[in-house]
Formats: sequence, C-alpha cells, structure tokens
Amino acid sequence: MDKELVIEAKGVSKTYAEGEVKVHALHPVDLAIRRGEFTAVAGPSGSGKTTLLNIISGLDTPSGGRIKLAGREMSSMTQGELSDFRRDHIGFIFQAYNLIPVLTVGENIEYVLLLRGVSPGERSARVNRILDEVGLAGKRGRFPAQLSGGQQQRVAIARAMVSGPDIILADEPTANLDSATGSALMDMMRELNEGKGMTFLFSTHDRMIMEKSSRLVTLKDGRVESDSLKK
Repeated sequence: MDKELVIEAKGVSKTYAEGEVKVHALHPVDLAIRRGEFTAVAGPSGSGKTTLLNIISGLDTPSGGRIKLAGREMSSMTQGELSDFRRDHIGFIFQAYNLIPVLTVGENIEYVLLLRGVSPGERSARVNRILDEVGLAGKRGRFPAQLSGGQQQRVAIARAMVSGPDIILADEPTANLDSATGSALMDMMRELNEGKGMTFLFSTHDRMIMEKSSRLVTLKDGRVESDSLKK
C-alpha cells in the first residue's frame, strides 16, 4: 500500500509585484510528499525553493494553485487555524537556529509542548528522551550561548521533532555549520527519519544534503527541472 500523502501541492505559483513589474518567483509547481520521505528541494539562489517551503508551511500564500498538508486544505483555514495547524503538524529547522537565548536548552525544546497543553511530567519525559536521541543528554540546563553551532542546531532539530509533527521543514539547515558538523547532523536526521518514520523536506543548495537525501527535487527559475528518487 502506498504511504499517505502529507504534502500535496497542485499548480502552486507565486508572483510578486515590484512597482509595475511582476516577478514570477514560482511558476505552477506540482509536488507530492509521502509520509517518511527524506526529500531535498535544491537549486541556486532565486530558484524558488525557499518560496515553495514558505508556501507549504503556510508562512506565505500562493498566487495560484492549492496546498494540502496532512489532508487539510490550507487555503480554507483562518489565520488562527493556520497558526494552530503549524504548531500541531509542522516542525521547523532554520539555518540561524532561532533558539530563544534567555531559555535553557530544555525550555527551548519544550516550548511547543507547553503551547499544546502537554502536562509538565510528559513534557519533561519527552525532552529528556529527545535530548538523548540527538546526543545532547546532560545539556538540558545550558543556554544556547554556551553551545557550539552544531549543538545549537541539534537543539533546533530536537525542538522540531519533540511533538511528533507530520513533517519537518528545514531551510538551509547546514548553512552556518562547517562541512563535518553539517554532515554529522544530516546523518543523525537520516537515522531519526528511518527509525521513527518522520518526514523531512529540506531547502538547500548544499551538495552534501543533496547527496544524503533519498529524493531530490531541483528547481530552476521557479520551475521543477527534475524530480528523482535515489537508492
């Protein structure tokens, strides 16, 4: 049986107006992502990959086409519903980590669970478990500034995964890391993907991420140039 679709984009486009000039950031794009996939959307700057991720996440709205995420039509949601939906179904990993500096590692990770009303005991157990899985056991009480860049990105990955979202969206997650650290983090995410069946979608121009992904979608000038599964 085919795995269920967690992302379904049909004819999705994005046009920006700059004065009287229209900029086509994304031409009509079709994309289907099934549960458990480990997919990279690649392309040079200006290819449309970040625009596509922002539309998929509901952070931006398409000029045309439609997006379904976890079976829900995103255009049918109010802003409040969309915000709640992102909280409950999407995990985000950013290139700048986006950790809250005044919160400890544990507090950064459990924040989304707090928003979802998870009990203190369950929050604590989940945080300890995910810290162990990302190799940061013992770092719960540290602050982001006390960690290396690679460790901060591990915290960001743990935060994205702790609530068990339908999909994890990662925008250039290795951009601020050296190649060895970035490669180790990709291997860790692939292990978590295979062990837990979590769905990852990366936006990248990093050749290493392209090589480690199991599916590669290449964009050029806002269009899908290629879409290939790798063994």
